[in-house]
Amino acid sequence: MKHLILILVSISLLFSCRKKETFIPRIFSSVEISNIYSDSLLSIRAIEILNDGSLAFAANHGAFGLYNPIKESWVTSKQEYDSLDLQFRAVAHTSTDFFMLSIENPALLFKTGDNGLMELVYKEEGKKVFYDAMTFWNDQEGIAIGDPTNDCLSIIITRDGGKTWNKTPCENLPKIMDGEAAFAASNTNIAVVGDKTWIATGGKASRIFYSPNKGETWEVFDIPIVQGYATTGMYSIDFYDELNGFAIGGDYTIPEDQQANKIKTIDGGKTWNLVATNHNPGYRSCVQYIPNREGKELVAVGFKGIDFSKDGGYNWKHISNEGFYTFRFLNDSVAYAAGSGRISKLVFKQ
Repeated sequence: MKHLILILVSISLLFSCRKKETFIPRIFSSVEISNIYSDSLLSIRAIEILNDGSLAFAANHGAFGLYNPIKESWVTSKQEYDSLDLQFRAVAHTSTDFFMLSIENPALLFKTGDNGLMELVYKEEGKKVFYDAMTFWNDQEGIAIGDPTNDCLSIIITRDGGKTWNKTPCENLPKIMDGEAAFAASNTNIAVVGDKTWIATGGKASRIFYSPNKGETWEVFDIPIVQGYATTGMYSIDFYDELNGFAIGGDYTIPEDQQANKIKTIDGGKTWNLVATNHNPGYRSCVQYIPNREGKELVAVGFKGIDFSKDGGYNWKHISNEGFYTFRFLNDSVAYAAGSGRISKLVFKQ
């Protein structure tokens, strides 16, 4: 027995003395860009990679489509409703359905139907209606957010897989500040991790709205990002896990301005600090953590190009002048990006 105990202790010490594998950051110096879809009439600001690896988009003029990467083929269509010229900038998906939400009055939310066509599941009318982004916590529960129509953000939530949506009453939400809204620039001003949700507002006031319980209750946090004008503030937010998050924005009318347009949190969004102020990049409309890279590597895109950080957003390297509005990672080195008249495949190179 004594020898057995000694053996077990030795094994325990062996494993406890092993050092944690050191994270080695990559240094992307370029990105290979190949267009997979082109239409000069479209401004594409919303894409989603579905569970099977296919790529879906929705855009202006009612256009939407699905890309099969194995066959390298597209199926595209046009959503019609009365005689409206529908503008889609928010999309989302579950394991079984795809959703797309138009921005203006009336707001129209469609989901894939049993007959293969998109079916209308939510409609909202009003002069101030303007929806910006949408995502799902799980297959049953999802959220979409929009500009205020009264004295609070517009937040609609589904609890039945997207069949029905209900608007959260203003008495259950923090009051909006003067000139505070959101930007329908990339479908990335909502971030979710587990039950937690963060919403990035922008404009004359730019703040973080936070819910710990899938939209049941909300609180709001001030942030140090540039604000004060209708075109300033956060445009995009992403969280790597429940603690580490990053937001980017600026002023799209002054895209070279690098002052106070990048912020970072390490405490779940309660406090935020400016990073890389007066350094690249300037205004960007979308930021995403690279998956499975310990929250160290990020990419940001905008109509002025693509930038990469290897250290959690403290320092950035400009790797392309090619402009896009939004993007999503397929894996840790390949992404799809969309912009003016095109969708492209991005392969990041060291």
